[in-house]
Amino acid sequence: MSIPNLTLNNGIEIPTLGFGVFQSAPDETTDAVAEALRVGYRHIDTAAAYGNEREVGQAIAASSVDRDELFIETKVWISDYGYDETLHAFDKSAGKLGLEQIDLLILHQALPGAFPRTLEAYRALEQLYADGKVRAIGVSNFMPEHLDSLLTVAKVVPAVNQIEVHPYFQQRPLLAYDTEHGILNQAWSPIGGITFYRDSGHTSALEDATIGAIARAHGKSPAQVMLRWGIQEGRSVIPKSVKPARIAENFDVFDFSLTDDEVAQIDALDTGKRGGPAPEQVTLEAFGRAIPEA
Repeated sequence: MSIPNLTLNNGIEIPTLGFGVFQSAPDETTDAVAEALRVGYRHIDTAAAYGNEREVGQAIAASSVDRDELFIETKVWISDYGYDETLHAFDKSAGKLGLEQIDLLILHQALPGAFPRTLEAYRALEQLYADGKVRAIGVSNFMPEHLDSLLTVAKVVPAVNQIEVHPYFQQRPLLAYDTEHGILNQAWSPIGGITFYRDSGHTSALEDATIGAIARAHGKSPAQVMLRWGIQEGRSVIPKSVKPARIAENFDVFDFSLTDDEVAQIDALDTGKRGGPAPEQVTLEAFGRAIPEA
């Protein structure tokens, strides 16, 4: 089964369903990505800060899937913001991934407390794009005020804004802003912010009664329902798992559709409570760390 594509604002196509490796230990990442590629995923999302780009690259190199069938996305960490620093961050990521060209390179955080440095990092992304080293550029965890500031100076509108979106945290104003400006919404943690919510004592969306009832009506799992919800609303979604059964389950979301009423029921679950850190909490002092050269 092939995954439907979405078209970015520069005409590049991206699979609507991707495979994420956030919090995947390096020693589990290669096998997980290899299994995802075997199942049929063609979009892999990683990041310099995840510490597993090298293992993603190993899985890509060992795969029989042609490079032109793959969409590889990674992120520059805040410690490597700045024009020259971000150009070098590309070299580090490309080297670990074993790629000459990265399909989508994005800034991992807005870094509001040092936004001029963020703007210089984005200027470097624009240069990498102009040089053909990346096929598309974007951002992650940018709020409307950050995008407003970026768009006043940017030559290239971000193709993607990767943000926390799941039934318990829907960010509707931000989704609308991105859509209005031709920026694709890409959902990280699309099945409920499980780790963050569990650690903070909130109920997991996997255990939500409304989602469970919809899942039973379709003979699907709660995770599949949440992924389908995101896809039907036009987002790119990037679930993660290191378990082969879950990897396959998350891929099996294209043989059913949610009704308008079911979508409305899920829309009504929004708590407005973020699972991950708020953008203004991400500072170099609190989150800065050196990204290894190799």
